[in-house]
Amino acid sequence: MKIELHKITVGEIFNGYKDKGEDGVVGYGGKLDIRPKFQREFVYKEKQRNAVIDTIRKGFPLNVMYWVKKKEKDGELEYEILDGQQRTISFCQYLAGDFSMDNKYFHSLTTDEREQIESYELQIYICEGTPSECLAWFEIINIAGVELMPQELKNAIYSGPWLTDAKHYFSKTACPAYRIAEKYMKGSAIRQDYLESVLKWISGGKIEEYMSAHQNDDNASELWQYFQTVISWVQTLFPVERSKIMKGVEWGELYNKYHVNSYNAQKLEEQISRLIMDDDISNKSGIYEYLLSGEEKHLNIRVFSDNMKNEAYERQQGICPICKKHYELYEMEADHITPWSRGGKTNAENCQMLCKEDNRRKGNK
Repeated sequence: MKIELHKITVGEIFNGYKDKGEDGVVGYGGKLDIRPKFQREFVYKEKQRNAVIDTIRKGFPLNVMYWVKKKEKDGELEYEILDGQQRTISFCQYLAGDFSMDNKYFHSLTTDEREQIESYELQIYICEGTPSECLAWFEIINIAGVELMPQELKNAIYSGPWLTDAKHYFSKTACPAYRIAEKYMKGSAIRQDYLESVLKWISGGKIEEYMSAHQNDDNASELWQYFQTVISWVQTLFPVERSKIMKGVEWGELYNKYHVNSYNAQKLEEQISRLIMDDDISNKSGIYEYLLSGEEKHLNIRVFSDNMKNEAYERQQGICPICKKHYELYEMEADHITPWSRGGKTNAENCQMLCKEDNRRKGNK
């Protein structure tokens, strides 16, 4: 991997500056991708933004920035900002007259004040290497400013026509994915949470491998069709929307595991209504995977308190009701007399102490 330090002025970067909203922001004569299409929106607050301008006006050093060299277009190199996007947008917006500092817009400054800002030199490291090398490097230097999310880092490395199309579906404000799945998804589309989730689902967790394989595809139709299939499956099985407990469930992973099985949506709904009212279930979101898999571990069923255990131990006089042997309290474990699956509650009356061997033998049945 090759990393070189360059000194580039504010004026050079502002040359060719265009803010096309969600279609991206460019500068440096159109050669610098300041903010790619459908990337997150500007997130600096006024205080942070003004601090950037104040630093430049006073000639103080601004933190170094990092660009990655992309490809040649019409014989010229193109670059994308890896770190420094918010600072770059801040001074570009100021030069474009989008906001004032101390009640003065850039065009209101004296000639020498404007020239001082335009000639301010930025320290910029430009990286050229394989996607995995650039990603590993950026994960290390992504320690200052407004931290990028893991998926945002990957987007900076695996840019191309496929990613641009994928962002159209999953990374835009009120994007198609948000419109059909907002009740089921946690996070923010513009911070790439939706895109990260669907990539994790379709790739079985191998996001980088999937992005690398599809980087130069013309479109992301496979990804979008998969997502629609997952959401349609969820809506068919669980037609009653319960955003509070449905948001954030790993629906794609459930689809991958269970979509070939047959379920009765009406019976599932009856079970959901009953389980939601069960105080012993501490993880209500786990109800969905429990119903699909039958595994109680997804529910985080409430455990017996120490008082309940002590009471049961004294009642039994330390005798395990299965093997009839005496044990110390620390050698025993609490167990439901009537199993939770058969309506047993996690209360003192339904608690018994079994020796560890018998309790585990019972649990394996």
